[in-house]
Amino acid sequence: MVDDARLAIDGARIEAELAHLATFTEAPPPAVTRVLWTPIDLAGRAFVRSLLEAEGLAIRTDAIGTIFARWEGTIAALAPVGSGSHVDAIPNAGRYDGCYGVIGAIEAVRALRRTGFVPRRPIEVVIFASEEPTRFGVGCVGSRLMTGALSPDAARQLRDADGVSFEAARAGAGHAGDLESVRLAPGAYAGFVELHIEQGPVLERLGIPVGIVTAIAAPTTLRVTVHGEGGHAGALLMPDRRDALAAAAEVVLAVEAAARASGAADTVATVGQLAVFPGAVNGVPSRVDLSVDARDVDGARRDATVARIRDAMRGVAARRQVGIDVEVVTDDPPATMDPTLVEVLAMAAGEAGVVSHRLPSRAYHDSLFMPRVCPTAMVFVPCRGGVSHRPDEFASEADMAAGVRVLAHALARLAS
Repeated sequence: MVDDARLAIDGARIEAELAHLATFTEAPPPAVTRVLWTPIDLAGRAFVRSLLEAEGLAIRTDAIGTIFARWEGTIAALAPVGSGSHVDAIPNAGRYDGCYGVIGAIEAVRALRRTGFVPRRPIEVVIFASEEPTRFGVGCVGSRLMTGALSPDAARQLRDADGVSFEAARAGAGHAGDLESVRLAPGAYAGFVELHIEQGPVLERLGIPVGIVTAIAAPTTLRVTVHGEGGHAGALLMPDRRDALAAAAEVVLAVEAAARASGAADTVATVGQLAVFPGAVNGVPSRVDLSVDARDVDGARRDATVARIRDAMRGVAARRQVGIDVEVVTDDPPATMDPTLVEVLAMAAGEAGVVSHRLPSRAYHDSLFMPRVCPTAMVFVPCRGGVSHRPDEFASEADMAAGVRVLAHALARLAS
């Protein structure tokens, strides 16, 4: 444990480093687009690596580019305590998602070192590769591989929109080694704590600077194709129509209705992609490809929602005489955060003099998968308006500093 009076957290430095990291973008500022293994992504990761090197941490990179930066403990053989997040960003995103958890973990280490604290256990800062699903359509590929939630063979089958394989893309980014080597052994960490913006409105509405996450919602993701019959918009008469887009429109509304029918605020379902073929103003659509994302912190309730969606799609197919194919892309169980770590975070908030509130995470993170190999917990800070994945995403210096202060106290407790 450390004396809070000696723990100096530099909020201005956190913001300045996040602002500089945001300059590594393929989109015009303030938007951030940093897609996995592109030159921009690699440059952003090189900047983060330079911050780690400046602290004299021992750095290694695994076969897909996840970075591990180790502050050695007095008993090196003990399992380390980990903290970190990701720096890849979806198109037209903001500067805080994931990146705050990386820069914040680095600042927590810096602050602890400035107090003269010496960890008994090693502390590792982890920068995950491939958290966002932008390139390969699957989120958290790095942590999935690390924890066995995704097999190396399944990863090898992934292709991006241009047909580039996962293997070819990582080789092009300079990452080598067998994918099997990415897997962590159970107990690889004594504990893992991820710092993150909430990506929701609860903390801001309550006026509370720090959230302690109790559970993480997980998605079932479906890839759906509606097959109808195309034709000339003038010549194909209404009684003969098997319009794929009209059927898809019913599916979209059925997805929304299925989530509302659960009666729980934690149940959400979204159609976020819709592609119409042939896409002509005077052509009846013959095929529509769409995505469904259904998630909840309660796995059974989420599964019941998905079952309602599937039932509705069968009804639409029969009524409109179209074919509907459904492929399950991901079907991850929700995760409960480790109760002991949750209590450690509550004690850390008390030591830091920071008011905290317990809440679930409705977005998923690498910490959804880390419980498979170690005790895991998360710290949230408010984001303005609950906005995320947009250029106007924002967290204040004061709130970010409070989150890092709690993280630093927690790391000190866990590493002592």
